[in-house]
Amino acid sequence: MASLTFYYGSGSPYAWRVWYALEHKGIAYDMKTLSFDKDETRQPAFLAINPRGKVPVIVDDGFTLSESSAIVEYLEDKQPGEPRLLAAEPRRRALQRRLIREADQYVVPALQALAQLLRPGAAQAPADNVATAAGALRSEMARWEEAIGGDYLTGALSAADFTLYPQVALVQRLMTRAKNTTPTDLLGPKLTAWATRMAALPITKKTWPPHWTASR
Repeated sequence: MASLTFYYGSGSPYAWRVWYALEHKGIAYDMKTLSFDKDETRQPAFLAINPRGKVPVIVDDGFTLSESSAIVEYLEDKQPGEPRLLAAEPRRRALQRRLIREADQYVVPALQALAQLLRPGAAQAPADNVATAAGALRSEMARWEEAIGGDYLTGALSAADFTLYPQVALVQRLMTRAKNTTPTDLLGPKLTAWATRMAALPITKKTWPPHWTASR
């Protein structure tokens, strides 16, 4: 049995990036999938592990750590060397860290603002509100067109790709599921091609959110 336990929630981009990192580094783990629908992240047993009631969390031989970026860096430090999550060269590593922060700081809020308006079961949002939110997300995604430095964001596959792709996959899912109300041009051609490369990776197929499988 693996000494590391990974607490995961299907569809969480933060939990997905940690799953990516574990698989990329080849670190053995036991995965505990928690249901958001059943409010399992708010149950006392899980709150005892993470009082904030959020995934991801890892417990590694008695050491508990939450917050996805911190977990990814810990996994890199735990098992240094190839394949890397973060570059050894300081400037490239700093660039990767910057992109990770920008994805969390700017992409996530723009995506959530549009997703909230289009969430299943919600009252139909005014078209102007949807257009404004879609425009903000499109503008943010346009910035990432210039961030792609080769097949992947900084050349070699890294934690930066594992951070952005779950968010872009959510954008693509939103465009598919709410195609009558969501613009289909939220992603530019370079970002779309990058997302296609990411989707084709064996590691992406292995970590694809289980509850998305039926609609893929």
